[in-house]
Parts: sequence; C-alpha cells; structure tokens
Amino acid sequence: MDAIFQLMADSLIFFLGFVFIISLMIGSFLNVVIYRLPIMMERSWKADFHAHFDTDTALENTSSNTSTEPANFNLVKPDSTCPNCQHKIRAWENIPVLSWLLLKGRCSQCHTAISVRYPLVELGTALCSVWIAWHFGYSWSALAGVVLTWGLVALIFIDIDTMLLPDQLTLPLLWMGLLFSIINPDVTTTDSIIGATAGYLSLWSVYWAFKLLTGKEGMGYGDFKLLAALGAWLGWQYLPIVILMSSLVGAVIGVTVLTIQGKDKGQAIPFGPYLAIAGWLTLLYGDWISAYYWQWVGIR
Repeated sequence: MDAIFQLMADSLIFFLGFVFIISLMIGSFLNVVIYRLPIMMERSWKADFHAHFDTDTALENTSSNTSTEPANFNLVKPDSTCPNCQHKIRAWENIPVLSWLLLKGRCSQCHTAISVRYPLVELGTALCSVWIAWHFGYSWSALAGVVLTWGLVALIFIDIDTMLLPDQLTLPLLWMGLLFSIINPDVTTTDSIIGATAGYLSLWSVYWAFKLLTGKEGMGYGDFKLLAALGAWLGWQYLPIVILMSSLVGAVIGVTVLTIQGKDKGQAIPFGPYLAIAGWLTLLYGDWISAYYWQWVGIR
C-alpha cells in the first residue's frame, strides 16, 4: 500500500488514473444511493408515523399502492436487478460504463433499455473527480475535494428526482467541511464555522422573508443545509459568489425549462443542483471568479 501511495505522489498520470478508476466505481455506487436513499427515507417516515400513532389502519392507508420493494431494503441489499424482468445483475454486467456499452444499453435477458443516465453518472463522477485531483495535485485537498464531489453528485440527482436534499448527505458534508478546515491551507477553522453559520442563516432568512410576504415556501430546508455545508468547505468569503451564481443560473435554466415544457412558471424547481454546481466551481476557481466579478463591477 505504501508503494501505491508513493507512486501516486511521484506520478501524476498514475495518480489521475487511480482517481478515475476509483471514482468510476464510486459513481456506480452513487447510482444506487440516488435511487434507494429516497425510498429508504420514505419507508422510515412511514415507520415513524406508525410507531407514533400506533395504528395499523393509518399505515395501510398511507402505504396502499406504494413501492413493492422487499423488506430488507438498504444500500447493500437486495442485489441490483432489472426493474422489468427482475434478472439479477451479474458482476460482469455491473462494470461501470463498460458493461452498459457491451450490453448496448439493454438488459441481457429481456432487452429492456437501460437508462443512459447510469453510465453518465459514473463517467461524470470520474471526470469531475479527476478534474479535482489534477487541480489540487497529490494532497489532502485533492482527497477532500474528491469526497465532496461524490457527495454533491448524489445530492444533485436526488434533488432532480425527488426535490429532496437528504440530511444523510448534507449533514456529513457539513461536518467533514468543518473538520477539514483544521488542516485546510486555504480555509481557517474560524472562516469555516462562520461560513457554515452564514450559509444556513442567509437562505433561512430569505425563506422566511418570502414566506411572510407571499404566504408560500420558496425553498426547502435542505437548501439551507447544503449552503451551510458549502460555507464550511469554502469559508464565508465565497458564499456571495455561490449564491449569485446559483441564483442567476437557476433562474435562467429554470424559466427556460418550464417554458419549453409548457409548465406554469410558478412550478417548483430544485435549487440544490445549482447550489452544488456553483459551490463545486467555486472550490476550484473561487479566487478567479471573485476577482473577475469585482473587476466587472468596477468597470460597470
């Protein structure tokens, strides 16, 4: 193991290749997380409801016509299967990206199409992780940035699918950001703590101001926690950049998508993906973005 670490330290190509392979496998696991974690959360909510009210009738009413997933359902079990024919996915059919290409995007048994999103998540996770590794080089910052990338990928797609940003992901990212500040050469622990606090309270304040003025909820609490996590990783100084980028891009893309789809412009859209992407870009190029922005403001 020491020899592998030394080789990564000595060879950038080996280091990037290692990160790519590991992140491809993690991307495959993230596909499982993206699909199963919301179902696990829903099951937990129903179980809590049943435990609190202690009534079988209430549970039956809330669970009618819902998922038929097996009782033992978590991120490990049951084994992955084809949703159409229930064919158990074999090891050679579960190689990230490659298996999808070899199977031509279809189940080996019933030939039902397999969504292209699965290999795209795997490949996107690997490429973004390599980008982080190349930017920071062989260092603790690279390791931390890659782990943050994995978490953000999962959050992006869960929010797109379900409009949820699970505490099971946002809170660990928050605590990891605070802990990493102890050895982070770019963000002090004080800046990290203030960033986490300011990140949460800034969107919390917007949420309540909007609700008091309109009587509607403009965003979810998961957005507060995600920005708190990004504040812990980046420091409070970069929060205005993250908020500005995510708001502008989110508004443009959101209105465009709703217009193309012919939906009401009051339709709720997930804000988490824009926060995550803005935070990830700020992690890489925060200094450049900040300098360019203030230069642009000064020229104007």
